Amino acid sequence: MSHVNPSVPADGGGRSLPNDSGGSLFRQHKPQQGRTTRTSTRVAVGILLSWGSYFLYQQLQVFEGDEGWRLLVTAGIPMLFFVALGAVAWWCVFCNRSASEFMIATEGEMKKVSWSDRKEIIGSTKVVILFTFLLAALLFVVDLFFQWFFSGLGVLKT
Repeated sequence: MSHVNPSVPADGGGRSLPNDSGGSLFRQHKPQQGRTTRTSTRVAVGILLSWGSYFLYQQLQVFEGDEGWRLLVTAGIPMLFFVALGAVAWWCVFCNRSASEFMIATEGEMKKVSWSDRKEIIGSTKVVILFTFLLAALLFVVDLFFQWFFSGLGVLKT
């Protein structure tokens, strides 16, 4: 059994392929691809982390102690939460190969979608609203029938 070097092409040529396994922990995987999806994900994660940090800050307001410790706990823990989870999110969105490939593929698929025009969306919305009201009216009539039926049997007293 022979050892195959993944950085050397199968044709035995002299050029080597780039090795993506090395580099620093925060080196972006394919930084020029999937920009829209990655940016949207980064914004959403930023909003969630900001909300989570604020929630944590509010929950820690019950901490009692001298002013220095109180400030350290009530402000430091939410900041640590934000920075730590922000670093994990950065790594997942930009550096993790499988997550990056997923986001790049997602953006590619979204570009292939045939989006409806405004006229078609308005027409579809009208149909949905109309059938919602018709179904509500039908359920109202059925409910009145059941009320009449069970009142006639003496099961329901109105």
